[in-house]
Amino acid sequence: MNVSDENNPNIIKPANFPVEGLEMGSRKFGQDIRHNRRALSMLSQNVVGAEGCPRVVNKRAFSESCQSNPPSPVHRPITRKFAAQFPKEIKKQKQSAPSSNAFGDCIFIDVEDNKEPTDCSEPMFLEHTEASPREVDQMEEIEMEDIIEEPILDIDGCDGKNPLSVVDYVEDLYAHYRRIENFSCVPPTYMAQQFDINEKMRAILIDWLIEVHDKFDLMKETLFLTVNLIDRFLSQQAVVRKKVQLVGLVAMLLACKYEEVSVPVVEDLILIADKAYTREEVLEMENLILNKLQFNMSLPTQYVFMQRFLKAAHSDKKLEQMSFFFIELSLVEYEMLKFPPSLLAASAIFTAQCTLYGFKQWSRTCEWHTKYSEEQLLECSRLMVGFHQKAATGKLTGVYRKYNTSKFGHASRLEPAAFLLETKV
Repeated sequence: MNVSDENNPNIIKPANFPVEGLEMGSRKFGQDIRHNRRALSMLSQNVVGAEGCPRVVNKRAFSESCQSNPPSPVHRPITRKFAAQFPKEIKKQKQSAPSSNAFGDCIFIDVEDNKEPTDCSEPMFLEHTEASPREVDQMEEIEMEDIIEEPILDIDGCDGKNPLSVVDYVEDLYAHYRRIENFSCVPPTYMAQQFDINEKMRAILIDWLIEVHDKFDLMKETLFLTVNLIDRFLSQQAVVRKKVQLVGLVAMLLACKYEEVSVPVVEDLILIADKAYTREEVLEMENLILNKLQFNMSLPTQYVFMQRFLKAAHSDKKLEQMSFFFIELSLVEYEMLKFPPSLLAASAIFTAQCTLYGFKQWSRTCEWHTKYSEEQLLECSRLMVGFHQKAATGKLTGVYRKYNTSKFGHASRLEPAAFLLETKV
């Protein structure tokens, strides 16, 4: 002991035994213990009944010592079973740690001078190093295997030998339709310029024309072109209410001349209108409509896109009938004029799928060919579900009655897809 320590009054010496003569195993208590030693409070083997070991654990990389059984980050004493994973550290610590002595619970460990002392009251954590490049490659391979991306199917491969399908040009054709479809649209507020008619009269006219179209057993594209001609003409020409029915009949006559092989004669149309108009009035209105529209009748309607999109959806007869049920319900509604024909067609097919299957189903193939995602269709689709819910009520039930027959598979009887209304964004 230094002389300065003997003269220091702050040092309290035990009275029962000399400081310099006390033996600690093979070492003396007062000679070799340096001031940088730290005591770790642990239970000795006399209390615990197991081999005592220090709490200080040399930190090692996770990939070197814990690959098989990673330890818990919460500190706990290293038992025999757990210490087997750290043989080098325990051996090193056993060499530096003395055995248990008369002081029982305290074990003294030398701490190197160039390291900061470790407080035994704080838990020790094992450091995790970054994974090796080989491990990173393995993780990436596993992640790539787990991701299964839905393929985009070739819907034209089976029609390669059919010249009417024009497989070589079909993509260019529909790209052209998408570019010019806006020319077939009308302002959704054009009724504001009409002084004697309104949107309710338009709805009554189209609902009646759907029944006439079904009675004459005309082609589907004829109906859509008829409605397109009516809206385009009314958006440019003011009409009195007495002439509204005449506009509808003449529009159907023009559509039949453009689409049908066998065209109804003028007398048949006059008879359908209960002889409210003469032949001269029909021909005069035909001349007026053609000149007002500048004889432009080659514009894509909803039907053009329906054919392509149904093929992308791999539709069967039920899905096709249900899709046309929704698109014809939309023809009657004036508020649906704000949507372009391609969006109406895609929304009708999406709504039909939801109605038939009971859940949302919009494949990547449908999204690729329609150019519309599911989110883009939801607004229009929810409106169609609302029309379906009230299709059997009110005065305008022509579409419901048409699709409530065996000819159309009683499509209108199906329960509406109400869950689409509950998932508003």
